[in-house]
Amino acid sequence: MTDKDIHETFAHLIDPAKLEQVKNLMPDEQSIIDLSQLFGVLSDSTRLKIVVALQETELCVHEIAAAVHMSVSAVSHQLRLLKTMKLVRFRKEGKMVYYQLDDDHVKQLLKIASQHVSEG
Repeated sequence: MTDKDIHETFAHLIDPAKLEQVKNLMPDEQSIIDLSQLFGVLSDSTRLKIVVALQETELCVHEIAAAVHMSVSAVSHQLRLLKTMKLVRFRKEGKMVYYQLDDDHVKQLLKIASQHVSEG
């Protein structure tokens, strides 16, 4: 249904000022796609467990695997995707690699989502 069809069919129900305000606040299509992908990555319970495990401290892949009861290989696979989506970052110390949440925004996102879920 096009904008024109919507306006013609529902013209008596639409507040043009509200509609314009919403349209002006709507992110561009690429931003919507990026947000959708972010939430898609976090919708997987395995990846979400890994992100939650990293909320308070950095961990090596072995510590993450032990915390989420998964194999190191499976965790490594998930960490690659989380890095690609800029949810986690890593640092090397000798042969060890330590992972942490990419920035405080990820922590805030988890905190807000957890509060929302616990409300209801």
